Amino acid sequence: MTHPETTGDGEARKAPTAPDHDHPGRTVELRLGREEIVLRHRYEALSIVNDVLIAGWFATGSILFFQESTTRLGTWMFLIGSIQLGIRPVIRLSRLVHIRRRGSGLDSSADF
Repeated sequence: MTHPETTGDGEARKAPTAPDHDHPGRTVELRLGREEIVLRHRYEALSIVNDVLIAGWFATGSILFFQESTTRLGTWMFLIGSIQLGIRPVIRLSRLVHIRRRGSGLDSSADF
């Protein structure tokens, strides 16, 4: 009897990688010495980056509101963050339309 994590000859078996449903067969790989970064699910990654930027705009705007001399710049940061809040549903809709067009049958209701 073989252990589930090994092949019949005792060699370690590689775990299967999840398919990239956003764009099958195409991933972004960045090699850093012996390490590599693999970007899959580009719409989800884009949404996460967008969320981080939104947090940055609002945090910076809040800090700038502490001083009257920087209130105007803080207001601009809030405006930029608010506009980016509108980008998130566009990213989700783009993913949904992309999935529907490709006919993968994935349920995107659990996304984000």
